[in-house]
Amino acid sequence: MRKLFVFAFATLISISAMAQQVDLRKKITVSGTAEMEVTPDIIYLSISLKEYLKDGNSKKKVEITDLENQLYKAIQAAGIPKENLMINSLSSFNTAPEKKKNPDFLVSKQYRLKVTDLNKWNEIIGSVDPKGVAYTNVDSYDYSKIEALKKDLKIKALQAAKVKATYLVEALGEQLGGVIDIQEQGNENYPVYRASGMMMKSAMVDDNGGSAPEIDFKKIKLSYVMNTVFQIK
Repeated sequence: MRKLFVFAFATLISISAMAQQVDLRKKITVSGTAEMEVTPDIIYLSISLKEYLKDGNSKKKVEITDLENQLYKAIQAAGIPKENLMINSLSSFNTAPEKKKNPDFLVSKQYRLKVTDLNKWNEIIGSVDPKGVAYTNVDSYDYSKIEALKKDLKIKALQAAKVKATYLVEALGEQLGGVIDIQEQGNENYPVYRASGMMMKSAMVDDNGGSAPEIDFKKIKLSYVMNTVFQIK
């Protein structure tokens, strides 16, 4: 029994010593960075059309169907598939009774349009009666190959870290060993594009009577840092 106790005590001391053992391997900690900017190629636009009275006369109303037809034709002319245009909301689902009670009742519709080139907006908005456009805005945007780009940048950042660790270690006459630890640090910067910018472009078409200049859409910036720890042989 005494021998068993001594053996158990010795085992406990051994385990405790192993747990407290310090990693004495020679190591180097470095970071690698890779970044890139891309222009969004998937953009969702919000468009609101609203009926209006010509010279305030209810008998000279520009109907929502006329404005809608202008929008449809402009989208087709711009080469955008019709399924890319969706109705977000309608000011009234039952407009007939309201129009009977109030001849000046004005219907409005909100649409969501998917485009792959923001500059096509100039072609579209220039073909729609500007008085019938209540507002426009950018809802959201994305890059179609964003996941592949993220993967590529992470790999490049990791490779950059290894290159840095290699020349630093070799400068001391040592050799780089295997990687011990890798930690990822990402920074994705999606641009903010305000509605006022879009409204300004549509106003320019109306005031000048010509096409607006190209819209300079801010780019998405992706930046990744890979923090690594390598062993020194």
